[in-house]
Amino acid sequence: MRRDLDEKLVFLSGPRQCGKTTFAKSLYSRIDYFNYDVLGDRTRLQAMQWRRDCDLVVFDELHKMRKFKGWLKGVVDGEGVRPRLLVTGSAKLDSYRRVGDSLAGRFLQQRLHPLDLKEIATVEHGGAISARAAEAVLTRLMRHSGFPEPYLRNNDAAYRRWQQSHLDIILRQDLIELETVRDVVTMATVVELLRHRVGGGVSYANLARDVERDPKTLKLWLEILERLFVLFRVTPYSKNVARSLLKEPKLYFFDVGRTGDDRGARFENLVACALQKELHRIEDTEGYRTRLHYLRTKDGQELDFLVVIDEKPHTLIETKWSDGALSPAFAHFAALFPKARKVQLVRELDREYDEANGVKVRRAAPWLATMSFEATLKG
Repeated sequence: MRRDLDEKLVFLSGPRQCGKTTFAKSLYSRIDYFNYDVLGDRTRLQAMQWRRDCDLVVFDELHKMRKFKGWLKGVVDGEGVRPRLLVTGSAKLDSYRRVGDSLAGRFLQQRLHPLDLKEIATVEHGGAISARAAEAVLTRLMRHSGFPEPYLRNNDAAYRRWQQSHLDIILRQDLIELETVRDVVTMATVVELLRHRVGGGVSYANLARDVERDPKTLKLWLEILERLFVLFRVTPYSKNVARSLLKEPKLYFFDVGRTGDDRGARFENLVACALQKELHRIEDTEGYRTRLHYLRTKDGQELDFLVVIDEKPHTLIETKWSDGALSPAFAHFAALFPKARKVQLVRELDREYDEANGVKVRRAAPWLATMSFEATLKG
């Protein structure tokens, strides 16, 4: 992050309440912070009254300023990035970032996710976390998610109350600011229905029928929920990217506790979040292009995840709660992707082992705590 800030304006985006503001304020000791929601800060921003001798200026909620991109372009072109400039935000900021505009070539992006096992192992244990400690962290993440407030409080009632207010703020504040959607109640119903479909393919037509809307409207709503960082899509793998996007996706929540009572689905959701976070980190810091897919054949053979880096299949991953027996789908897909790494992650596993065809069966907690794709990328 500091390296990027030395070079260009940086956009820091991510889910609401995942720690963006706290992280931004921790980067340097001398910062000037502005929240556009605060009247006094808004007035000072419009007059461009910030300290020029500090290490970092943080603009929070700046997307609410009318024509904020043109305003930022004028700041960067007129003053450069000294002091360093960081813009933080969630849904609307990320949506505007994707639109081609006058900021092209003037900014870099970083995406912040909720806590995961690898980050906690690195920060709290210096990367040398024991298997027992990793298991405890994984249990806590599954129970209270990786969002900092509920994770740190580690209390069931506090987590339930946080969940209610978190989604309510997103749907009743962020949604209305981002889109002209007014049917908040039906949007909330869609989220509730998706809780019980994590890990399975989502049919737009079936979901639309459940809420009595047309499939095009339902698809638009799901795209909005993505932009609001409520959930993210994992599409089936195809060498033709456009074709894969048209097929039935899987949907996962950034808040793993939004899944239903199926512990296997919640575990799969947690692994999906960890993989997506790692791939975004690789994209944002190393410049590799990454994608997360799943694999499925017409006759029903399926693996949960395929990591693709620089258009090359990199790692095949299957998740299981307690069954150490190898997924039979590996026999099919291992032949199709002979150069890809192959891992079966098991939440409760008595003994780790390697198969003759190269599949590694591993306990999930230690693997997630040390997950890395860089060694094979640079090798």
